[in-house]
Amino acid sequence: MAEFMELEAQDGVRMTWNVVPGTKEEAGNCVVPVSAIYTPIKPFPNMLVLPYAPLRCRNCSSVLNPFCVMDFAAKIWICPFCFHRSHFPAHYASVSEENLPAELFPQYTTIEYKSPREAACLQSVFMFVIDTSIIEEEMAFLKSALSQVIGLFPDNSLVGLITFGTLVHLHEIGFSTAPKTYVFKGSKDVSKGQLLEQMGFFLNKPKPLTGVRDGLSSESIARFLLPASECEFAINSVLEELQKDPWPIPADQRASRSTGTALSVAASLLGACFPGSGARIMAFLGGPSTEGPGAIVSKNLSEPIRSHKDMDKDSAPHYHKAIKFYETLAKQLVHQGHVLDLFACAVDQVGVAELKVVVERTGGFVVLAESFGHSVFKDTLRRVFQSGDKGLGLSSNGILEVNCSKDLKVQGVLGPCASLEKRSPLCSDTIIGQGNTSAWKMCGLDQATSLCLVFDIVRKDIPDATVQSSSSQFYFQFLTFYQHSSGEMRLRVTTLSRRWVAGPGSIQDLISGFDQDAAAAAMARLVSFKMEIEAEFDPIRWLDKALIHICSRFGDYQKDTPSSFSLSPRFSIFPQFMFHLRRSQFVQVFNNSPDETAYFRMILNRENVANSVVMIQPSLVSYSFQSVPEPALLDVTAIAADRILLLDSYFTVVIFHGSTIAQWRKAGYHDQPEHQAFAQLLQAPRDDADAIIKERFPVPRLVICDQHGSQVSSCS
Repeated sequence: MAEFMELEAQDGVRMTWNVVPGTKEEAGNCVVPVSAIYTPIKPFPNMLVLPYAPLRCRNCSSVLNPFCVMDFAAKIWICPFCFHRSHFPAHYASVSEENLPAELFPQYTTIEYKSPREAACLQSVFMFVIDTSIIEEEMAFLKSALSQVIGLFPDNSLVGLITFGTLVHLHEIGFSTAPKTYVFKGSKDVSKGQLLEQMGFFLNKPKPLTGVRDGLSSESIARFLLPASECEFAINSVLEELQKDPWPIPADQRASRSTGTALSVAASLLGACFPGSGARIMAFLGGPSTEGPGAIVSKNLSEPIRSHKDMDKDSAPHYHKAIKFYETLAKQLVHQGHVLDLFACAVDQVGVAELKVVVERTGGFVVLAESFGHSVFKDTLRRVFQSGDKGLGLSSNGILEVNCSKDLKVQGVLGPCASLEKRSPLCSDTIIGQGNTSAWKMCGLDQATSLCLVFDIVRKDIPDATVQSSSSQFYFQFLTFYQHSSGEMRLRVTTLSRRWVAGPGSIQDLISGFDQDAAAAAMARLVSFKMEIEAEFDPIRWLDKALIHICSRFGDYQKDTPSSFSLSPRFSIFPQFMFHLRRSQFVQVFNNSPDETAYFRMILNRENVANSVVMIQPSLVSYSFQSVPEPALLDVTAIAADRILLLDSYFTVVIFHGSTIAQWRKAGYHDQPEHQAFAQLLQAPRDDADAIIKERFPVPRLVICDQHGSQVSSCS
């Protein structure tokens, strides 16, 4: 396991099989697909950034890397992917075995390029879309949270504001004389043309036929999007005057909320003003959409919001229409290069299940909390705008391209991205997730964003021993072109080599290269994807069959002797992961709403292997006077009166005090000088919980409870 973590620390990649099955039949027998969980812009302390453009293969466009074969005498390099021979350009004339460029050093399998010609910094844009159809108390919480983050905006960013309820209000914050808004009817969709016409952008001059920004001047844009350094007073003034939606709500009806129209107005305005820039629409929702396009339920309270049962029976009347609308919105935002972030804070459902397609394809954040006053929302929002080492390293305009050996093809990507529909010989006929392409758009990404790339082995026959010994490597190259958080455009290149094996005697090699943590994370993403697209899919049966086939292929046993069964240490925890995955919120939808299930799956699809494993199998640590903190079994036997337990299920962190510990704490023993050991015991899990919360995004919910107390169900 340690060697796989070292590889991740070097390249940001975890592969399910680090020794790859060499034929299609072998890969099928291995059950777990050949896949890589890749964190495209994972920060590395010793990352080398080269100040020049990369040298590319003229045939397949792969970038010069340490696995290329060199002919220094002829000044030629041979691409390991297509075997094309390319001459070094003039500025590489001094290359030799003793004078290698940085990209050929074996330790630089991951490297970045920063071209001086692309040094122009692009502005980041934040458009706040605020739900006003919420109660006064929630409105006060939301205004307070937004006021606290206004001062954290990046200096070179632009900020705009839209509020919505029954109607959609676009605030002209650049009009300093008096508050001024443009009002749109919430029940009707607004096209970009209608928006530009209503706001009078072209009153004094004819609308141009072409133009990057539809002919909008900087003065026109500044009416609605102000620089962060100038907008603080204007935004605070609007927030202070902001009231809940004034339209009356009959006792038998829900509040009128035009979420879809508000998001459409935001997308059209940003598309007209800043296409291709790193713009984010940050939507703050406090209830379900009931008006206009994207509505998930009617206003009538007699109609319940759709449940999993309704969706299974295809009896959710608004679901498919809302999905169709949000798919169109997702295409628009991906084309513009913009991101939708969703902050859903309500006891009821707000439509996360329908909005999932937009958030995931644009690479946005999603936060689900019970109230705008909850620490989960407030702390997470603050983290978005933090800079420096504590920041998320927000980046934008990402494009991921993949190159691999000719015997490999790409089935697709599971994660926050959208297909660029770039057909190539690398595309497999089998499509998983965003497939049928070898390039993907990531409108928004951060230092922790992780994608799962699934590969297909296409070689059908085992090559002879001579070929196998001379070319027993598969090569992978990931190219990520993105706008860095500093504003400059960069290209990160990660090149990997993995040995392949086939035929008799290959099982031990395959076992030695199996990463069970990465396999569990990949299987969790895969089963979640299948549950969403396959109508009659049985996830429990699928997982059970997969586990049975793996155990029969890689386990040691004597027929008809169950006690003889054993698994290699490389596979020993994998059945445990599958046991917990079967019971997880990704597979078991009972007692979860469609919004909650969509939220859990969206977070799973963007996290790295370590965090994914915590979601599948929560960690439990025991603290006592008898020993140092140690892992405990996820079992009722871990509970003891004189013990403190720290449970981390990723979304929730629980500190559980045994009955004796709770009594001593209530008696105040930890405040007495002679009981310093008890005070330290109480503080240790709290410090560890704080460390977990500090590093995690979204911020998890912290629960502190006592044995036999009211919140003890959090540990069940």
